[in-house]
Amino acid sequence: MHSAKKTIRVSLIIPIFNEENRVHNLNTLWNYIKNKKYIKELIVVNDGSTDRTKNLLTAFQKRTKCRIISYRKNRGKGYAIKKGILSARGTHTVFMDVDLSTPPNMLGLLKKVIRHTDIIVGTRKNKKAILLQRQSKIRETMGTFFTFISQKIVGVDVSDFTCGFKCFTKKAAKKIYAKQRIDRWAFDAESLFLAKKYGFSISEFPVEWRDVKGTKVRFPQDAIQSFIDLLQIRINDVFEKY
Repeated sequence: MHSAKKTIRVSLIIPIFNEENRVHNLNTLWNYIKNKKYIKELIVVNDGSTDRTKNLLTAFQKRTKCRIISYRKNRGKGYAIKKGILSARGTHTVFMDVDLSTPPNMLGLLKKVIRHTDIIVGTRKNKKAILLQRQSKIRETMGTFFTFISQKIVGVDVSDFTCGFKCFTKKAAKKIYAKQRIDRWAFDAESLFLAKKYGFSISEFPVEWRDVKGTKVRFPQDAIQSFIDLLQIRINDVFEKY
């Protein structure tokens, strides 16, 4: 049961890997959140970057009050978010992408509905979503196919598994990500599978979104690996690894 009187304090997590050309977006994000009382902390997780990202983050940290988690080996976005969530101190955890494909003002809109459910999944598929710049046809097709397969394999009926904007209550986040085993592209599907398994409520939140060039998704390698990871989720469950 959610307390109507509990003060909302959000831990905002940004996973980063080799984003030297996008670290500057953190300034835009910081300028939006720095005076927002409902934001408890900004956590940037450097997922083993090999370019100038780490140095740029160090400089950013000196100008702000953000927390930096950094490690040498690239482990994947799912692992980076897990590291951030398990160190988060807020009543809720939100993660979003450093390219700001979902803009910072979505945080303010999210706050209005944040008390109503355990997990909020950003979606680009809802009629109320605003798509300022669509993905290429092949990426949209692959995304639709991945969503369909994910729905069938993990049994969770959400319209958009891979939107990089999601919110968890502290209780849901800590329990789910303590059990997470998938480090890369299918981690979203795994987290929602675990949410359903553990009885957490899930709702969708239509976002404003734009495609930003420079994706790190590799076709067809990552598509194949994602499918393998989806099957691994079911295998993990059968062998009681959750």
